[in-house]
Amino acid sequence: MNNRNQSEGEYLSSYDFSKYEKPSVTTDIVAFMIRSEENENYKMDSKNRLSILLVKRAVHPFLGNWALPGGFLRPDETMERCAFREITEEAGVTPTALMPIGVFSEPKRDPRGWIISNAYASIISEESVKQVGGDDASDAQWFDIDFAKEEDGSSILTLSYEDIKLQAVLREEGTKFGRTSFRIEQSGGIAFDHAGIIATALTALREVARNYETLFDFLPERFTLSALQRVQETILNIQILPANFRRKVSEYVVETDEYTQGAGHRPAKLYRKK
Repeated sequence: MNNRNQSEGEYLSSYDFSKYEKPSVTTDIVAFMIRSEENENYKMDSKNRLSILLVKRAVHPFLGNWALPGGFLRPDETMERCAFREITEEAGVTPTALMPIGVFSEPKRDPRGWIISNAYASIISEESVKQVGGDDASDAQWFDIDFAKEEDGSSILTLSYEDIKLQAVLREEGTKFGRTSFRIEQSGGIAFDHAGIIATALTALREVARNYETLFDFLPERFTLSALQRVQETILNIQILPANFRRKVSEYVVETDEYTQGAGHRPAKLYRKK
C-alpha cells in the first residue's frame, strides 16, 4: 500500500524499524582548565598552563590507556545531558556549559563496533576541580597540553602529567564552519580517536578565544586585567603587549572598587565582565 494513503498511526504501526542497521552513540568531553603555578619569586606573575582532563581506562578496550571522559547515550536523555552526566560520573566535575565540537563517525574508530561520538568542549574553573576515577575510569588527571605544527606539515599533540608523556602525531585534513579535522598518524597512547578530537577541540577553542567573551569562563567573577590577558596568551600560545590588550578589552569589562589582597604583592584593581 502506498503509505501516502495511510494515517501516520497506521504507517508507524507497520513500520519495520529493524530493517536498518543502528549504531551505538556516545559522548566525549574535552574539558579545559587553566592551572596557575605560583612563582617562587613573589615579584613575578604566576605561570599559567592550559590543561585537559583525561581518565585512565579501567576496562577493555584500551585498558590502561588515557582517554577523554565520556560514555554511551541512554534512551531517556539528550546528547548534552549525557555529556554532563558522564563527565560528572567519571571525573567528579560538572561544567557550567558545553560547546559542540563535532560528530566523529569513522566506521572503525572503535574496536567494539559501529559507535558514533558526539564531542563537546567545556571550560572548568580551577576552583571547582575534584577529579576522581569512576565508571570505566581508574584515575582522572589534568594533563598539560601543547599542540604545535612541524615543518613537514604534521602537528604534534603532547599531553603531560608528572612523569607521564603522551605524544600523538596528526595531520590536518581540512576546516569547515570553524572546525578543523585531523587524521591520526600516531596515537601516542591516547585511546580511540581521542587525539583527533582533542586537536579539533583545541583549534576551536583557540578560534573562539579571540573573542573576549569566551575568556571570562576561565576566571572568577572578579579578576585583574593581567589575569585576563594571561588567559588569552595561554590559550593562543602568544604574547600580547599589555597596552594593546587593555585597549581592546576595555569595552568588555567594568572597573570595580576592589583590589587584590595578599602579602608581597602590590594591590591590583579588580574588574568584572560588563
